[in-house]
Amino acid sequence: MTLDRRAFAAGLTALPLLSAAPTALAAAPISKNGGARPGPFLLGADITWIPQDEADGAQFFANGRRQDILAILDGAGFNAIKIRVFVNPENGYSTQRKTDPWAGLAQTVAMARRIKAAGMHLTISFHYSDTWADPQKQGKPAAWKDLPFDALVKAVGDHTRQVLGALVKAGARPDMVVIGNEITFGTLWPDGRVPLPVPTGNPATDAVHLSVPDAGGFDKLARLLSAGLDASRETVPGVKTSLHNHLGRHWTIVSHWMDSLLARGVRFDATGFSCYQQAAEGDWANTFARFGERYRDHGFYVAEYSSRKRYVNDLVFDAPGQRGWGTFIWEPTRHQEAIFDQDGKNAGEGPRPNLLSQGVNAAEAPGAQIAGAPPPHPEKTEHGGRYDANAFMELYRQMARDYGLRKG
Repeated sequence: MTLDRRAFAAGLTALPLLSAAPTALAAAPISKNGGARPGPFLLGADITWIPQDEADGAQFFANGRRQDILAILDGAGFNAIKIRVFVNPENGYSTQRKTDPWAGLAQTVAMARRIKAAGMHLTISFHYSDTWADPQKQGKPAAWKDLPFDALVKAVGDHTRQVLGALVKAGARPDMVVIGNEITFGTLWPDGRVPLPVPTGNPATDAVHLSVPDAGGFDKLARLLSAGLDASRETVPGVKTSLHNHLGRHWTIVSHWMDSLLARGVRFDATGFSCYQQAAEGDWANTFARFGERYRDHGFYVAEYSSRKRYVNDLVFDAPGQRGWGTFIWEPTRHQEAIFDQDGKNAGEGPRPNLLSQGVNAAEAPGAQIAGAPPPHPEKTEHGGRYDANAFMELYRQMARDYGLRKG
């Protein structure tokens, strides 16, 4: 793939215009600690697929001994788990599994109880959809698709309260809540959709998001997000709240997005970034440094990554003012550079390109087709079998020691 350097440069030169909103920076601060890390560094993982894999017969081993996946992760230094929740997955992702709707309320409560019983930090990520909500699609749940906008805002708040209330009642109080998944371009399209302000350099992304005539815009997005954020604080007093932008590599877009939300009074504690790929080496470091300078009442963390494990974690841990809260590797049992092996080889699909010039990482534009690119490999429909912890576990043990999370 050839990167359009002129389009990318146009995005960079637009920075002063897009970020020139000084009043936004003072709007609605919420953090009580100046955005600094509120506790130990979060060495985390998103393992929402685990209940589904266990139902398919997955078993997890470390040093030849079968153990609970949470015990294995804890032994490697992980101290935080993130799980996602859909609205009615039996109408979407779990259409073929109606007796076991994956990432629905009942399964989320059960998994959350396991996480808290293991003594780990718990983050709940709301998708506000019946299936995947990601940069390429943010579809409304079937039950909400015909609601007028005011009723849609209410539905967001009601659903958030329902899920969090059930967790609290079950003794699985979350420590952090993420309102929306990878919502760089908004959520609950088209009402809460926002178009790109400048090209990203990724042709799969730019083709979908540069021209969106029916986008509801930031005013509507702000109301939808505030409904979820307010409901979170009401239901779980003191919980940390966050939003999720998938373009951690693109400071121009991140700052425009942040300024636009803050100027509309959206109140949250931290921003999560996806960090799968860069346009140029140093993009993530640039975003983290400038975020800390510009948004002093907010922390940040990496909500998703896979490859470059040590590099990404060190960037976040070493952020000035301890504004980097932590990281969550995405589905590390079977995605990209997995930390488990199956049948003597890595259980994931393997590492992906670090730079856009090396090829597009599909994690940045899920499901997108690049003209001329070979078709993607079909995904396995079942993930049972034996999973053995691999050498990446020692890397995490070392990071846990270096970050003061473990001794010895």
